[in-house]
Amino acid sequence: MLRIAVQSKGRLYEDTINLLKESGIKVPSSKRTLLVQASNFPLELLYLRDDDIPQSVASGVADIGIVGENEFVERGEDAQIISRLGFSKCRLSLAIPKEAKYKGLEWFNNRRIATSYPNILRRYMKEQGIRADIHVINGSVEISPGIGLADGIFDIVSSGSTLASNNLAEVATVMKSEAVLIANWHLNEEKHDILNDLLFRFEAVRSAQDKKYVMMNAPKARIDEITNVLPGIKSPTIIPLADSDWCSIHTVLDEKSFWEIIGQLKELGAQGILVTPIEKMIL
Repeated sequence: MLRIAVQSKGRLYEDTINLLKESGIKVPSSKRTLLVQASNFPLELLYLRDDDIPQSVASGVADIGIVGENEFVERGEDAQIISRLGFSKCRLSLAIPKEAKYKGLEWFNNRRIATSYPNILRRYMKEQGIRADIHVINGSVEISPGIGLADGIFDIVSSGSTLASNNLAEVATVMKSEAVLIANWHLNEEKHDILNDLLFRFEAVRSAQDKKYVMMNAPKARIDEITNVLPGIKSPTIIPLADSDWCSIHTVLDEKSFWEIIGQLKELGAQGILVTPIEKMIL
């Protein structure tokens, strides 16, 4: 049995449960108990606060954990990052009142900065040669300048709407963060096997993200031109049709370049283009 520490609430909790669900792992929906077991996979979930997850993994209370990279780095616990999961992305940034005249990091010299991430901020300021007065706050850091508690803040930024609503402007990004899978250094062979199976499932889910399975009918005379514009995983699948002058082409496209490529395919004579989402993809 492998024990995974996950956040007990919030966006990271929701993203983690969705990942487990898409990986075919059935977890009881109730969070009233601290520890629950999956019904179809040797995995049990330990619900914790996000800032407790790194320590629980490092100490062996949990074998692995899913946590924001920002929390993992801030806590400095002795565990290893196994995989970057690609969701719950954000950044840790410095922000100051919009009306302040900012010309560079020197602005922070001898000024007060409010933050919930003092360790990351202290290291950064030391690297930059800036001496600032760091105030540790657990809670709504963004209100600190408005009530006179600090001159600027260092906090998580996603869309920037919270900064804007508090009349703050982001002036420097210190660190980019996303959800990461961390693990204890001393897992036994059985737990390593379960972890490898779990990673295989996670990778299958991630590989399918933002991918589309595309099928189309195309004139045989233009197969070479069409396949040249298809950036599929490997060579596309070509299937003959009843009409000897036509064939069916199947491939996988990345959503980022999807519309541009579809336009090129139509110009080359492709017809009956069918696009479907991909749930899992094994590479």
